[in-house]
Amino acid sequence: MSRIATYRVQLRGGLDFAALEGRLDAIAALGASHLYLSPILTAAPGSTHGYDVTDPTTIEAGLGGRGGFESLSRAAQARGLRVIVDIVPNHMAFGLDTPWLVDVLEHGPGSAHGDVFDIDWTAGPLALPWLEASLVEMAEAGDVSVAGGHLTAGALTLPLAPGTAPETDGPLDAEATTALQDRQHWRLLPWKLERDSITHRRFFSVTSLIGVRVEEARVFDATHAAILDLADAGLIHGLRVDHVDGLVDPGGYLARLTGRLPDIPVWVEKILVTEESLPDWPVAGTTGYEAAAVIDRVLTDTDGFVRIDALWRGETGAEGNFHAEVAAAKREVLTDELAAELRQLRGLAETLAAEEARPTGPEILREALGELLVAFPRYRSYIGAGAGQDDAALWREAADHAAAEVRDRDTIDWIVERILVADTDAARALAVRLEQVTGALIAKSHEDTAGFRFNRYLVANEVGADPDRPTTTQVEVQAHLEDRLARFPAALTLGSSHDTKRAEDTRARIAAMTHDPDAAETLWHDAAHLAGSDTLDANRRFYAFQVALGIWGAPDAGERAADHMIKALREGKEITYWTAPDEDREALMQDWVRALLSRWDADRPDALLRLCRIGEGLSLAGLALRLAWPGMPDIYQGGEGPLFQLTDPDNRRAPDWDALTHPPQTGFAGAKSALMRAGLALRQEAPDLFAAGDAIWDGRTLLRRDEARQVRVEIGADARTEGALWGWEAECPPYAVAIRVSGKEP
Repeated sequence: MSRIATYRVQLRGGLDFAALEGRLDAIAALGASHLYLSPILTAAPGSTHGYDVTDPTTIEAGLGGRGGFESLSRAAQARGLRVIVDIVPNHMAFGLDTPWLVDVLEHGPGSAHGDVFDIDWTAGPLALPWLEASLVEMAEAGDVSVAGGHLTAGALTLPLAPGTAPETDGPLDAEATTALQDRQHWRLLPWKLERDSITHRRFFSVTSLIGVRVEEARVFDATHAAILDLADAGLIHGLRVDHVDGLVDPGGYLARLTGRLPDIPVWVEKILVTEESLPDWPVAGTTGYEAAAVIDRVLTDTDGFVRIDALWRGETGAEGNFHAEVAAAKREVLTDELAAELRQLRGLAETLAAEEARPTGPEILREALGELLVAFPRYRSYIGAGAGQDDAALWREAADHAAAEVRDRDTIDWIVERILVADTDAARALAVRLEQVTGALIAKSHEDTAGFRFNRYLVANEVGADPDRPTTTQVEVQAHLEDRLARFPAALTLGSSHDTKRAEDTRARIAAMTHDPDAAETLWHDAAHLAGSDTLDANRRFYAFQVALGIWGAPDAGERAADHMIKALREGKEITYWTAPDEDREALMQDWVRALLSRWDADRPDALLRLCRIGEGLSLAGLALRLAWPGMPDIYQGGEGPLFQLTDPDNRRAPDWDALTHPPQTGFAGAKSALMRAGLALRQEAPDLFAAGDAIWDGRTLLRRDEARQVRVEIGADARTEGALWGWEAECPPYAVAIRVSGKEP
């Protein structure tokens, strides 16, 4: 079956298998070939996303269970839609709703599931930082008791190791509580001690998610049984692997997965940085962040960006570049959110040093490891299966950068050489853990901290993008196209997803600033007259200004922007924090962005309307490019209509399904729907052309051609729609888009 396009749907939040089955006609009529589902396995109660799996052997009953999924899959296939499912091999929920974990709490490493979870039992009992106060304090307050072989502390009820329960049920005093806990495989602790106490591998800094040892064959089989069974039954036809970089050996895992399912295409969630290529894994490609970044750069005007940069720097006093901000953020994150991971790495390095009788100290190792982590430029390397030349060069280059920050580089060089050789268990353990932490560190520093501080141009503050490279060249785009066609022609091309910081139409609206910087400056200076502007940091106002521009006119824009500012400020970690929020300062920024949107609602300034009009043209240009780009377009739910969204949870909002079924015939919504349907119809008509045809970019036109025909996607002021399959015309560059289909030129 041809790979025309995927249609990504977020289950949960009121959408189960049966409800989605009722939407299949509309999705099929749009022209998609694949239905792409968020995780379907049993997850924590109330989960809004499904990535916190509690039981990988069953399908979520709240979605409809196995029967509901079978019905959905068969109904989809009857309409020509194949099914892709998102799977989460890296982690499971770390809580009492996870049956296998509860068994581990009771029986310790000897549990039948003791090898499933990535727990450091050499550090002592499994730390459970789940309490508001210490267990002793809770016992003194009368909040600890025993009944039926379980200990209850407040709202938590944990299993006791066999033979350890007191003879009599009832409340426990502090002394009895301490004595009983000392006999368990777990330790209950206040949550504020998590960075000093955790003994399991987390997902990033999320203590409530525990790493899974899927590199072990038995664990792989146990955690994939349900998914493999669905694939064997012909109910699943593709897989998307979440957070592949969190695994011990991504390449080995993917070889095992595709070896077990040789006819099932696999896409990986993998974030590539500048000049990084996807390893030669047996996959169809990535989920498409890098393609989205290239297209966003194409839609950004270079000269106009220079004006926006000057405006931002002049108003905020900002100096330096984004990567300097990332380095500073990395150091902060290593002393706070990932302090536990740095502590664990230091312990592994101490073990290796002791094994080799190398004189060192904990602070020397902490400093060396910290600077190496700060200097490492990518999400991870892949030295677990033997360091190749590229990975070795990458780590040695990182060592050179790290060495500039310390007085003595010997320890840095020793660590690098030992992880590259990795010829002992201790060296391999350090290498594995170091590779897993680099990804967590750059994600928390680049995406979640610096990405909410360096607020120059939010289009470039995107997953997989580089704020220091907001524009591109014809040569760079052509190299990207050729690499995709040669190596991963079936990779996905996304515009929006559940992980993007701002949806495709929001980004296009913000990108419009670079095409009319005069309008952007006018709006910015006018916003400075709002009450409270002079007391608020200009850089954070510049962020809120772009957010307001991006979603103005969308339903509930004021409250959604205000809600988003809480997340943005807490992720930025400058004036408020998730663990210590300053709600008064947050409220000031919320009031400001609400007031700005209210003023625009009332006044509808010409500069704003002009930027919105430009944004519509850019949105359509971006969509046309995605439809013709090498790979398979990935349509996010509701993306056939206007998609003005911010980062999650805003981008998980259910679309207006009924409105999408009957799109308007005029305006931006009608134009976007018409373009998508026409483009997908063209892909259905000429699948070979889009799968393998040449892709040539000249700066304003994307040409796809094979021996039978050619398709031109033209964007810009002089794009002409006469005779085009579909066209969009507006007032000024780059508001015109045209798609032309013809026989191949002689």
